[in-house]
Amino acid sequence: MQRQALVEKSEKVKEIRKIVQRYKCLGIANLTKVRASQLQETRKKLEGTAYLSVIKNSLMRKAIEGIEEKPHIDELEKYVKGQTLFIFTNVNPFRLVSTLQKSKMKDFAKAGDIATEDVVVPAGNTALQPGPIISQLGSVGIPTRIESGSVWVNRDTVVAKKGDTISESLAPVLSKLNIKPIEMGLSFKVVYDEGSIIPEEKLSLRLEEYEDDIGAAYAEALNLSLNAAYPMAETISILIQIASTQAHSLALNASIPSAETIGDLIRKAYSEAAALEAKIQTKPEAK
Repeated sequence: MQRQALVEKSEKVKEIRKIVQRYKCLGIANLTKVRASQLQETRKKLEGTAYLSVIKNSLMRKAIEGIEEKPHIDELEKYVKGQTLFIFTNVNPFRLVSTLQKSKMKDFAKAGDIATEDVVVPAGNTALQPGPIISQLGSVGIPTRIESGSVWVNRDTVVAKKGDTISESLAPVLSKLNIKPIEMGLSFKVVYDEGSIIPEEKLSLRLEEYEDDIGAAYAEALNLSLNAAYPMAETISILIQIASTQAHSLALNASIPSAETIGDLIRKAYSEAAALEAKIQTKPEAK
């Protein structure tokens, strides 16, 4: 009986290893705080893009041992713990992370939950009737007043920072205020991508910041190439305009007549003659 169990375990490890070898990327996601409905919806979204599987941690640790064509994959062992979902794919892992991020949803907090972002109680009318809620709000540091028969929050108040544990007193208050501070859904612990180990903190893409950085880099590169008079597709028309303006100014200062400068030279000469005439007319007569 024990021998049969060992054989079945060995076969299962071989099967898992084949799956690992079939895909370029292996993502390890945390299943904590993930509802069954969310997981089912995620499977639908990733159908044809990724293969999702809940595998015993002990079997996965055994399966990733010594896979020669997957360098450094055994470094994933320290991430294979807790409630874990394994995601296999051949697509760019950052695209996968973006898809999972969009499928997350907000939920009410329970005592002991970890805030996934700063929790702010906004100023304004809570629409709650005066009563025990006033002392409950005060106990978590929320300043209040009674106005028009309801409880108002005096100012925006941060009641928990990102990463803080939601206390037993704060959780029911947030629920009454209809504030959902907990983000529910799959989140990667780590991704193995063709030899690279990418931890969770390096998987989040701040697209707006990247766009701003790219825009700033483009502007600086354009300015540098213009100052260096370096011709390229993006600068050639501007460089020609600058050269034309400088040549025109030089020709005017040197009084060189040409089809482009003759009109300006005549206007310049007329202006100088008029100024000279004005000086002569205003010059006092000698006694």
